Amino acid sequence: MDDAELRSTGDQDLLARHVAGDPDAFGELVRRHRDRLWAVALRTLGDREEAADAVQDALVSAFRAAHTFRGQSAVTTWLHRITVNACVDRARKAATRRTSPVEDTERLEQLLEPHESAEAPAERQDLHRELLAALAKLPPDQRAALVLVDMQGYPVAEAAGILDVPTGTVKSRCARGRARLLPMLTHLRGDTGGKGELGGGRNRTPGTSVPPASGARRDAGPNDPAAVKGGGGRA
Repeated sequence: MDDAELRSTGDQDLLARHVAGDPDAFGELVRRHRDRLWAVALRTLGDREEAADAVQDALVSAFRAAHTFRGQSAVTTWLHRITVNACVDRARKAATRRTSPVEDTERLEQLLEPHESAEAPAERQDLHRELLAALAKLPPDQRAALVLVDMQGYPVAEAAGILDVPTGTVKSRCARGRARLLPMLTHLRGDTGGKGELGGGRNRTPGTSVPPASGARRDAGPNDPAAVKGGGGRA
């Protein structure tokens, strides 16, 4: 199959071709979806190396478990579900190793988009760092829900499909997460006047949610393919 045909083939057909033995089909799926998987992993875990490992774990799992896909959801939902599972697993393991997973200022700097680091006012960068640090203190399940809904902009129903839980569970996790964040972020609200970073939006409780990342759902992944590296994972 040539490049033009690969690019015009739908996700489910690509997955079916991969199962049938096409050596290029899964690589095209990775090309299409890796950036968004990377964005979710990076903001859920708060560490580039951990996020790269989680994405690789997820892609290895998806590669191996492709034959189990039954088409009951979109391929992208299936891939995101595997990625979030890998992230939550890593976040839980990290919590047993250290009490504060993201306190390193240098690591928080890396979470800012390159164009935002270069162009955004210093005040916005400081605000973003504080928000990410607060987000990192949430339980992994709440953090994953808020990353999907508030930072990546997924509708609650789509986030529920990714997390493989009812929509009510996503709403509950988001509400509990926002309630935990609020005391940590109250001192920031006076600077925004209830607008901007902490302002309301779709799926959000005004004044209490994590702000959407710059370029939500269009985040650039690691430019170097080597940034996503080894390890097996669960399906």
